[in-house]
Amino acid sequence: MTIHPNESYILELLKKLLDTPSPSGFTREIMKLIRNEAETLGIDFSKNEKGGALLTLKGSDSSRKIAISAHVDTLGAMVRAINANGTLAITSVGGFMMNSIENEYCQIHTREGKVYTGTILSSHPSVHVYSDARDFKRDEKNMEIRIDELVENKDDVLKLGISVGDFISFDARAVITPSGYVKSRHLDDKASVAALFGLLESSKREGWTPRHDLVFLISNYEEVGHGASWIPDGVNEMIAVDMGAMGDNLSCKETDVSICAKDSTGPYDYDMTGKLIELAKQLGIPYAVDIYPHYGSDASAALHGGHNIRAALIGPGVHASHAMERTHKQAIINTTKLLAAYVTR
Repeated sequence: MTIHPNESYILELLKKLLDTPSPSGFTREIMKLIRNEAETLGIDFSKNEKGGALLTLKGSDSSRKIAISAHVDTLGAMVRAINANGTLAITSVGGFMMNSIENEYCQIHTREGKVYTGTILSSHPSVHVYSDARDFKRDEKNMEIRIDELVENKDDVLKLGISVGDFISFDARAVITPSGYVKSRHLDDKASVAALFGLLESSKREGWTPRHDLVFLISNYEEVGHGASWIPDGVNEMIAVDMGAMGDNLSCKETDVSICAKDSTGPYDYDMTGKLIELAKQLGIPYAVDIYPHYGSDASAALHGGHNIRAALIGPGVHASHAMERTHKQAIINTTKLLAAYVTR
């Protein structure tokens, strides 16, 4: 069968996801959004002890269970120290280049629920003042947050309720262009989460049933390596849905569905990968098979966690991963179509 994903639904949900801060370890608010969306669709929702979401969809044959994962946690930072001049020192959450967040707006989230805005800067931010401003090394010890409050020293910051360990989220600046591009931070992996919900919405709207039972894991610690290190009992196969990378020795484009044959943890299941390739060919879906040597997924975390499963990895092509990312709506919609074909045939 061929499904017809609801493009407006997927893109509107994606914008909501992108506009909701969710660095790894600070995902309570976005999980409320996930829960509300699941309940609106009539999908069973539960959470694991780490706070990740589990959504279930019954199949026509319960002899096998397929897990489909995407992660809603993103890159971010935490307050490492409060500097004497009233700025904040940071420690990174997830792996990104410091220069990719320089001059970006951010939010500081206190444990009391207050939110303050700020800007991430080098501690030598002006060429009019610092002779080494251009060459100054961008690493954690040389980056700081300028808070948008009347603060001049550490005590002023403490009075705001800001403390070491508070989370810092980066403004996504999400834009969907008339030509269909989606440019934003955190498309890794909120674009895939939107694709998964496109699959669930289609099942309810079009009335189709998957061949086998499905469990959707919306993980919340993928960016720090252990998002799906635990998965529910009884899973036979797992498809991680995560962004496809672009660059040297890679053929993936922003309009493609990426099918990853191997990443830093080793090759994915030969038969599952082959089936995904054949389905993409049959459906006329633009796709690319690539190898990602600097990449790990929820599926590889599950395998390292000791789960006796077969695993595969697909997702929409994303340019400039872990920086200011961009994909195209075609890749997101076709990811939903390819997943639907896999779970119904």
